[in-house]
Amino acid sequence: MSLRNKVQLIVYPDRLGGDLKALREIVDSHLSSAIGGLHILPLYPSNADSGFSPLTHKEVDPVYGSWDDVEALSSKYDLCLDLTINHISDESVEFKDFLQHGMQSEYADLFIHVDQLGEITPDDLAKIHIRKEKEPFREITFGDGSTDRVWCTFTEHQIDLNYNSPRTYALMEDYIRFLTARGVKLFRLDAFGYTTKKIGTSCFLVEPDVYEILRWVNGVAAENDAEILPEVHDHSSYQYAIALHGMRPYGFALPPLLLHSLLDADSTYLKHWLRMCPRNQITVLDTHDGICIPDVEGVLPTEKIQDLIHNVSQRSADPILRRSAANIHSVGAIYQLTCTYYDALKQNDDAYIAARAIQLFAPGIPQIYYVGWLAGENDVESADNSDDPREINRHRYSREQVDAAVRKPVVRRLMRMMEFRSNYPAFDGRFALQYSNDSSVAMSWRNDEHYCELFVDLIFKKSTIRYADPRSGRTLTIKC
Repeated sequence: MSLRNKVQLIVYPDRLGGDLKALREIVDSHLSSAIGGLHILPLYPSNADSGFSPLTHKEVDPVYGSWDDVEALSSKYDLCLDLTINHISDESVEFKDFLQHGMQSEYADLFIHVDQLGEITPDDLAKIHIRKEKEPFREITFGDGSTDRVWCTFTEHQIDLNYNSPRTYALMEDYIRFLTARGVKLFRLDAFGYTTKKIGTSCFLVEPDVYEILRWVNGVAAENDAEILPEVHDHSSYQYAIALHGMRPYGFALPPLLLHSLLDADSTYLKHWLRMCPRNQITVLDTHDGICIPDVEGVLPTEKIQDLIHNVSQRSADPILRRSAANIHSVGAIYQLTCTYYDALKQNDDAYIAARAIQLFAPGIPQIYYVGWLAGENDVESADNSDDPREINRHRYSREQVDAAVRKPVVRRLMRMMEFRSNYPAFDGRFALQYSNDSSVAMSWRNDEHYCELFVDLIFKKSTIRYADPRSGRTLTIKC
């Protein structure tokens, strides 16, 4: 069964109310007619990286709830869960057995043995796309006292998996079958680009290897009536390639594009992108990560990107920097800007609603992050108390805080648009970019007698929806 063409909410299992039961109550109370899907960020037992160091994908951390809670949600909403395809926790059964028994472990082939890869020169190291300030290797000691090195792209707790081993594919297939049996319809493939390890390359998105791995995962997911959403932050051409291979890409160029469009009142580059962006994409403006810059390179001119970075950085926590000598061609050293989208737009309600209106009318299925749903402001205290600046956009909401936030006028305006997007039949039809000047944008959708159009004035930040009402036969107007 395919995904419903309705808005999806991105949310942590514990940051709306405290656990999965509270999440279900909040979503049912406030969003049942506004969304059709949920992307729940990692709910597995984990020992690092806010859930992205899973011990297994076959358990729910009891702090969050149980599989019964998950299935209660998947029975009503299209469920997306993360499949952490690149690595597994060093607290997993598999890795602990490997530490105890060394190369005699039945799981030894799951991991990448660095010292078996041959000589790695300084030039080789300089090419590797890394995510920390040192080489992506970890020395380990086995039960008998001997040592080895394994590959760790992210933290020392996240041990990379070996995609030259059939055991890794067997593990992923087991996870996919288990999760689809519990209602998962979409798998977000976290960090899949790092699965390709070839010394002498960047070891990131190595072609064609990366598409061979993706095609295999997509095939197993399809056998189990699910789809995949590969997550990658890099040049937008990778999103087009993912779409051409028959999988859903992310519209990651849209967040910085919209910030430029609204802060500079310029629709030129946004419209270029709308004409050609993949029609099967998933769109976002904000996620649990920051506002990523690599995705818009080649879409926005370099000087426009630099202006945007300078503008938004004034309202952000410390940016996430690039760590790869292979990407010295990129704009500066900025990888992600850490800021809520509402603060990125200077807490201007009309600008924020305009951004969401454009997202909701853009081709693809829109996902809205839970902080974005509530027009959340920067949580500076959480960022200051953490070693991860992205905590600025990961506020923990109590039920009382949620109930207060949904009464804010800007949130009520957004929810009205979400309900329209999720329920008006025109969005199952054809998209068209309409004529507008360079300080505005106009888009429309048509499906038989159902027709709607959006016009956004980027100077005055005013958004208007017009749609055909099949009951009365009249054209009605929504001032967003």
